[in-house]
Amino acid sequence: MKNLLALTVLSFSLSAGDLVTYQQMSLELATKIAQDSLMNCRDKGYQVSAVVVDRSGNLQVALRDVYASRFTTEIAERKANAVILSGTDSGALRKNREDIRQELNHIHGLIVMEGGVPVISNGILLGAVGVSGAPGGDKDASCAEAALKNVEDRLIFAGTE
Repeated sequence: MKNLLALTVLSFSLSAGDLVTYQQMSLELATKIAQDSLMNCRDKGYQVSAVVVDRSGNLQVALRDVYASRFTTEIAERKANAVILSGTDSGALRKNREDIRQELNHIHGLIVMEGGVPVISNGILLGAVGVSGAPGGDKDASCAEAALKNVEDRLIFAGTE
C-alpha cells in the first residue's frame, strides 16, 4: 500500500513545464491608462468610455465620463477584445480583415472598429485599451495612444527593478 501511495504521489508531481509564468498589468497601471485615455478625449471635447482588458480579454478597468452614453463602455471593451484576438490595434484588424469583419462582429464580446490599442511591454502583449464615444474611431484611438505614450517609460522598464 505504501508503494502504491508513493507511486501515486510521484505520478502527480509537477514538472518544470507544467506551470506557466506571465506578466500582467497592475491595477494601478491599468487605471492610469484608462484615466489618461478618458482625459485625453475630454481635453478634446469628447465624452468617452475607456476600458482596459488583460491579455486574456478579462475586464480590468472601465471608466465612463459623465455624459458618455452607457453603450460606449460596452463598445470600448469590445474594441479592446478585438486587439486581444488579433494582437494588433483594432483599426488594423478592421483594414486587414474587411473580408470577415461582419462574421467577427457576431462573436460575443468583439467589435471590429477603430479605437482599440494594444498595451505592450518589452514585446509582450499585456492587454489592450479600448476607447469609444469620440466622433470617429480614429479619435478614440488617438486618445488611447496618447495615454500609452504617457506611461511609455513604465512599460519599457517594467519588471527591471
